[in-house]
Amino acid sequence: MTPTALMTPAQRGLGMVICLVTIVLAVLDMNIVSAASVPIVRELDPVHGVDRLPWLVSAFALAATALLPLYGKLCDLYGAKRVLLGAVGAFLLGSALCGAAQSMEQLIAFRAVQGIGGGGLMSVTMVVMAHLKDPEKEGGGKGGATGGIVAGLGMAVGPLIGALFTDHLSWRWIFYVNLPLGLLVLVGAALVLKLPASAGRRSLDFLGAALAAAFATTLLLVTEWGGKDFAWTSPEILGLAAVALVSLALFLWRQATAAEPVLPLSLFRIRAVRLGFAIQGLVGVAMTGSIMYVMMYLQIARGVAPTSASLYLIPMAAGMTGVGLLIGRLTARGHAPQTFLVTGSAVAALALALLGLSGPATPLWQVMAELALLGCGLGQLIGQLIMLVQEAAPAHQLGVATTGVRFFQTLGSALGAAVFGTVLARAYQAGEPGGTLGAVRTLTGAAREHALGSFTDAVDVVFLSAGGVLALALVLAVRLRAPGRTGAGAAGERPEEERPVLAA
Repeated sequence: MTPTALMTPAQRGLGMVICLVTIVLAVLDMNIVSAASVPIVRELDPVHGVDRLPWLVSAFALAATALLPLYGKLCDLYGAKRVLLGAVGAFLLGSALCGAAQSMEQLIAFRAVQGIGGGGLMSVTMVVMAHLKDPEKEGGGKGGATGGIVAGLGMAVGPLIGALFTDHLSWRWIFYVNLPLGLLVLVGAALVLKLPASAGRRSLDFLGAALAAAFATTLLLVTEWGGKDFAWTSPEILGLAAVALVSLALFLWRQATAAEPVLPLSLFRIRAVRLGFAIQGLVGVAMTGSIMYVMMYLQIARGVAPTSASLYLIPMAAGMTGVGLLIGRLTARGHAPQTFLVTGSAVAALALALLGLSGPATPLWQVMAELALLGCGLGQLIGQLIMLVQEAAPAHQLGVATTGVRFFQTLGSALGAAVFGTVLARAYQAGEPGGTLGAVRTLTGAAREHALGSFTDAVDVVFLSAGGVLALALVLAVRLRAPGRTGAGAAGERPEEERPVLAA
């Protein structure tokens, strides 16, 4: 029995609103902390706090990413509603602890607790939204696309909201604000949602989940520390890379032999799922190469203040919103999402190529226009891949398929940060031998002008590289055959034996 037989249209609509608020909570907390870094250090640890700042982001990301495969499997085994309530509860506990932290060590540890819940907020919410859609209507997956748009907007405006809270209230409110919203989500989900759950209880592959967590954690540590805290060829980085490879090999072996794998390899036999995972990973790489390095270009090359630089992301957010809503209407009328993956990849790749032509004197209005164009491209991508993967995956594997999309995007973002960071450093040193990026702000006169030119050229290489990544995504999107609206095991109705039963 599906939720459409258990919930009225008004209840499904309210459920969608609850899901969107949950996604906002998840995405903002991944991006909002960067704007509050200075006040946090000033209050908690003015001597050594700067050195520990990266861990405020990393602790959340590591905990969230490591648990993604497990969250998907839990949804398939016990039902998405129960897992969502648990994730929201853990997130609220972590938020309250973060707001009350009295030292950097405490804040970092509590951010990890928050990340344990945060990893399930977006991914499990996407599973819930897939259950809430009306299969009798064309474009029933519009909710997934809307969720993707909200997620993208959160990435763009998160730093700005964090700056506003920090300037007018206190950095602690970036965590405390989660409590009333989260409690509203918790109560609303408990009362409104009536979702399917798996019949019976099956064993959970804890070993597979642990191996997935080990692989994700070590890979993220390599990308976080490599080239910054340790040289890429240092024993620490090489050792972590070796652990990541071994963990990956053992994880794949376990998934091939376990009775209930956390990420079934059978999913990769489905063309739409396989290519959807790959494209989402490439989009994650490219988004890292756009948002992060646009902010660096504006602040270093153009001298824009951090809070003001965040405002330049508004055109990108507007493009994502407008185009995303339009795409939602078009898919509701029967247009294939695969078409928008092709056009979205092409438009976003073009925007990054244009950003790659930026110089120290490029008009800022032109940069804003290029960011708006980038938003128009990304608005066609975010959410569409989740819809395609959800439609292509078997019903009993909806949870692991959905969280798999998020897992690949997260790993792609981590790899993008590492690769583009190395590209930026190498390109800058090619134009400024012996120079370092940190010294740019201290230079004056002709030396500063030359360094800024070298930095801008290096950022341009990053943008062009990100555009190349999306060009590869375009090739895969062309090869991706959109699943039809019908067909067992592909997109529409599944065999009766695969249908989940009503949860108690």
